[in-house]
Amino acid sequence: MTSAQRDTMIATCVRALPNEGCGLLLGTADGRVVDVVPAENVAASARIYEIDPKSLLRASRDADDRGLEIIGVFHSHTHSDAYPSPTDIAQAPDPQWHYVLISFRLVPTVVRSYRVVDGVVSEEDLVVSAPDA
Repeated sequence: MTSAQRDTMIATCVRALPNEGCGLLLGTADGRVVDVVPAENVAASARIYEIDPKSLLRASRDADDRGLEIIGVFHSHTHSDAYPSPTDIAQAPDPQWHYVLISFRLVPTVVRSYRVVDGVVSEEDLVVSAPDA
């Protein structure tokens, strides 16, 4: 992803404070993020997130129209580390998705990415490139 996309994720989550912020990642099957789509956390909670179903449907249609797919989700942890919680793991909908977590527990903000397959969490490299890359 680009640094601008990372910054969009962080800004989305900052705007949601004191609740968790969230959104979707549109991209290619090889894991390249093309677009970051902010979404409302309809759970309105500082401990859990739930992507607005209307945002999910719009993002899915937009991805289809552009020859992309939803390749992941991002959300913030307002008081804990950038690591999937038991709730995050239980609710991980797709083993192919990238789960990006943004933690506000420490300064500077920590951004990390994971895969969750059959309840097993594996961290993956989060490559951030220049905006025009």
